[in-house]
Amino acid sequence: MDISPDQVRSALLALVAFVVSVSVHEFGHALVADRLGDRLPRQQGRLTLSPVAHIDLLGTIVMPLLGALLPGGFPLIAWGKPVQTSPRNYTDKLPRKVGRMLVSLAGPAMNLALALVASIVFVLLARAGKLPASVADILVRYVIALNLVLMFFNLIPLPPLDGAAVLAGVLPEAAQAVPRALEKYGTLVFFILFLSGALGFLMRPAYLVIGAWAHVLQRFVAA
Repeated sequence: MDISPDQVRSALLALVAFVVSVSVHEFGHALVADRLGDRLPRQQGRLTLSPVAHIDLLGTIVMPLLGALLPGGFPLIAWGKPVQTSPRNYTDKLPRKVGRMLVSLAGPAMNLALALVASIVFVLLARAGKLPASVADILVRYVIALNLVLMFFNLIPLPPLDGAAVLAGVLPEAAQAVPRALEKYGTLVFFILFLSGALGFLMRPAYLVIGAWAHVLQRFVAA
């Protein structure tokens, strides 16, 4: 397999962007858990934006790098080191399922926040006439689009994704049998969807939103 210098450059950019995005995502989980009264993430050194605390060698380095170099592009199957929390330590002011939902939402919310910040920087640089095409491409592909993909992907309501806890948090008690069943079989369903290609179909609406987002940003460059 021949790998060009451009492929190596793209792979390294994708890897750096993914490491930063995962670190922001996991920090969000740790921060909200800490604010809810659970000190476990703090004790384990997760209350930081430092990538060292959040990367998993296989999931954060090897898989994304291989996915960026091999045909087929950046993979959805990549991960950071999960933040361990103890819901029983969450404040009693909120139902435990709501606390779990808030902690789970914090990761995707941080990815959305990073995409928004990068978009604001994009617009400001474009309006100031200081946005080279190469920088615009890096911001859109490796920061904005990546973080939006991570946000939407993690909100799919299947374990081990954050959306499973979000679903449990919004469903009434009478419907809690659904998330309990997903806890038992959700991971299996997830891999079936992934291997069958159905996961990509589920992500199509997200890709449409991301494409529209990128199109709006590109108009500032053309203006």
